[in-house]
Amino acid sequence: MHSLPSTVPEIPSLAQIRATRARIAPYIVETPVWEWRTREIQRRLPRGTRLFLKLELFQETGTFKARGAVHALLSLDPEARERGVTAVSAGNHAIAVAYAAGLLGSTAKVVMPRSAPPGRVARCQAYGGQVELVDDVHQAFARVRRIEQEEGRTFIHPFEDPRVILGQATAGLELAQQVPELDAVIVPIGGGGLAAGMASALKQLQPQVRIYGVEPQGADTMWRSFQAGTPQAIDRVRTIADSLGAPRAEPYSFGLCRQLLADVVRVDDSALVQAMELLFQEMKLAVEPAGAASTAALLGPLRERVAGGRVALVLCGSNIDPATFCHLVNRR
Repeated sequence: MHSLPSTVPEIPSLAQIRATRARIAPYIVETPVWEWRTREIQRRLPRGTRLFLKLELFQETGTFKARGAVHALLSLDPEARERGVTAVSAGNHAIAVAYAAGLLGSTAKVVMPRSAPPGRVARCQAYGGQVELVDDVHQAFARVRRIEQEEGRTFIHPFEDPRVILGQATAGLELAQQVPELDAVIVPIGGGGLAAGMASALKQLQPQVRIYGVEPQGADTMWRSFQAGTPQAIDRVRTIADSLGAPRAEPYSFGLCRQLLADVVRVDDSALVQAMELLFQEMKLAVEPAGAASTAALLGPLRERVAGGRVALVLCGSNIDPATFCHLVNRR
């Protein structure tokens, strides 16, 4: 067991999470849960394992990100909202911030790496977002800081923001109410905002539940941070799951994850594509690679650790175009 950082963040209270859920309710949807019990998935898992899919891909903008973005915008005073917001993202956070800004009378200027899928760039622009493209995610963070300083826009961090994490926590609140007595929940991790938020709610409502994070091997900042006991960084993102491609872990989200998660595991890109194919064949869901990460972990490194339990998988997003989906699955 690694030691915790010297400053351990306070876990958001249930009262805060419930107040956030009421505040954002007009702008988001309560995503459904579906039990996955086809013959094929039962064949692949140890006897007695029951699976519940938290379908965040049906959220506004196609991912859970709308929860945190809406709450961050609602938390701004009128003057800050009028000056506008800025964000950095490979796509999903940018789309969500543009969506929230348009709903709430603000404007969004977002910075995205050139490698971002064109469909995500177009979707962000369709919500009214102004998009700047830069060479990589490290340059994107530097550029967004200049925008913040030069234009007076509020920077909405994709995961290292208590307002954003409170928004993501509402998905955990819903799941705890929808499926009682869970034994395990598997959550994809990019920067850790979703895992930190959902775990904050779940561990207070269902203390017995074990929450596992999963990262792609080519963007394993949280896994490295757990090993080191302090937030770590990587030089470059090397995975098809670009929306899980955070270049570094940050203290607040890492501190919450370190307190609340049972473990973080890794999966490779091949496992992600196999899980995408399985979800499409068995559940008729076309998810992006990040949205398949929890399934890949279930069928790989976590298979025996959750055997025989009531297990929830968070399907975090589906912002992928048909051509890319077919290319990835056919390439395998």
